[in-house]
Amino acid sequence: MAQTLTQTDLHLPGQDHVYHGKVRDVYFLKDGRIVMVATDRISAFDVVLPEGIPYKGQVLNQIATYFLEATKDIVPNWLISSPDPMVSLGRRCKPFRVEMVIRGYLTGSAWRAYRAGERILCGVELPEGMKENEAFASPIITPTTKEDEGHDENISKEEIIRTGLVSKEDYEQLEAYTYALFRRGQEMARERGLILVDTKYEFGKGEDGTIYLIDEIHTPDSSRYFYAEGYEERFQKGEEQKQLSKEFVRQWLIKHGFQGRAGEVIPTMTPEYCREVSDRYIELYELVTGRPFVKEPTDDLTSRIEHNLLAALR
Repeated sequence: MAQTLTQTDLHLPGQDHVYHGKVRDVYFLKDGRIVMVATDRISAFDVVLPEGIPYKGQVLNQIATYFLEATKDIVPNWLISSPDPMVSLGRRCKPFRVEMVIRGYLTGSAWRAYRAGERILCGVELPEGMKENEAFASPIITPTTKEDEGHDENISKEEIIRTGLVSKEDYEQLEAYTYALFRRGQEMARERGLILVDTKYEFGKGEDGTIYLIDEIHTPDSSRYFYAEGYEERFQKGEEQKQLSKEFVRQWLIKHGFQGRAGEVIPTMTPEYCREVSDRYIELYELVTGRPFVKEPTDDLTSRIEHNLLAALR
């Protein structure tokens, strides 16, 4: 099986400090640039799982690069270049402390809350009588807090503005960007026979006060896709939708008794299961981009990344 990159310890010229996230390692440079390495780590329920997924980092980085390039006419983004299949080089921004989650359909955690009787989600009132995987009359924004550690928490627009997490003016701009990006993402998905069901966007401010789109967009880690073909038939029959997203990993964990709660044990991730997850990620890459996925050599990932990065930084 291909090797995986589950941790990094790079030493880059002009390096200031490093932040190790659940999936990405971010290296901050003194000249105002950042290096984001998409590792092969995988997380679910805010827990990093013990095994890496082959080619996952490459998939995430290349999908994000593809969509950042395709949406830069809507909102400026942080990306400068991608010097390695698993690495993006970009401008440093001060992140807003919220994630802009947007949903076109009632599914996932929103459905689980709705089924439990909740009818207000992040300040948005949901109509009675909806079914799982049903489309909303129009997409809804259900933001969360952005936490460095632990669980992100649902929050309403009113709370965000009232508590000063984001100013009213900035938040309304984030909303406008979120709706526009989601429309573009849905259009691009439709062309590929997919439905972009829900996703999240993160934004930050540059030193000049400009709002930038940051991090990844429209990847299987941040988004949910249904296959368009057969969606209506499956919905009418109350059947599960055929989907491409990380939700299948969450469902596998739930089936094996794990949802990230105290005392629960992560089930064993066999090499066969890791290959299956890898195949799903690669399938999504090829579907959403329309491009064949080229597996880059994995025999010495750290050396390859360092070589490509040093060349770009010079």
